[in-house]
Amino acid sequence: MLDNSKHKILILGVNGFIGNAIYKELHAYFRTYGTYNTPTKELEKNKQFFHYNHEEDDIIEILEITKPSIIISSLRGNFATQTMAHQHIVDYIKYQECKMLFLSSSNVFDAYSKFPSYENDKTFSSSIYGHFKIKIENMFMRLPKHKWAILRIPMVLGTNSPRILDLKKHLKEKTAIEVFPNLIINLTTDNKLSQQIHYIINRQKTGVFHLGSTDLVYHNDFIKDIVNALGNYKPIYKQVYTTNDDRYLAVLSKHNKLPKNLQIRSKDVLKSSIL
Repeated sequence: MLDNSKHKILILGVNGFIGNAIYKELHAYFRTYGTYNTPTKELEKNKQFFHYNHEEDDIIEILEITKPSIIISSLRGNFATQTMAHQHIVDYIKYQECKMLFLSSSNVFDAYSKFPSYENDKTFSSSIYGHFKIKIENMFMRLPKHKWAILRIPMVLGTNSPRILDLKKHLKEKTAIEVFPNLIINLTTDNKLSQQIHYIINRQKTGVFHLGSTDLVYHNDFIKDIVNALGNYKPIYKQVYTTNDDRYLAVLSKHNKLPKNLQIRSKDVLKSSIL
């Protein structure tokens, strides 16, 4: 195993909301590289960052330049070219002293509805997105166990999260906010997720992790709580019923629990999202 101080980390999608939060958490402790798709002057100035578009470029070139010991994937976009990029990463990891931390999703369980999901539950999805995440998970799970960690995450919030910015836009423009009255979820924040990833790297953890809040909430209640906390608005809600019964889309931890200080509750997610 590598000494932690010698880790070289490559974050795929460093300019995204989650990728950027992970970079901010890790770059002071490790030699940290990143890939970005949409160029800005700030990104281009950073010599640790590489322009990479998985629809056009081959990830192998960047892997050979950076020689990472840990790859963190928070890529977005076209599923077919993402799949190909991850297959190339699998082929690289097989023969290198390198480990993948793959950011997966609670959607790998979205065909189940009666219960929350735990780390050892069989994945089962009815969505294209969920199927895609399962496919990538399975690619890495075929590697030796010390070479991967699958991080399944629920809705990720935070002051600058796309969902909070979207809510603010709806409130400003007086347009309808979609809420799901029968949907039971858990959540996390970009900062807590980044701290959890830092811990997983430091402790050289492997396997499947469910990184959602320890408690569950109804989607519509939580969104309304955020809106109330954001200010004195008169929101318009569009209630979306996908079923008449309660439906779960939540990833809870049972087998790979993190220390108490790295766990989060929904009330903390709420506080962190409206600062």
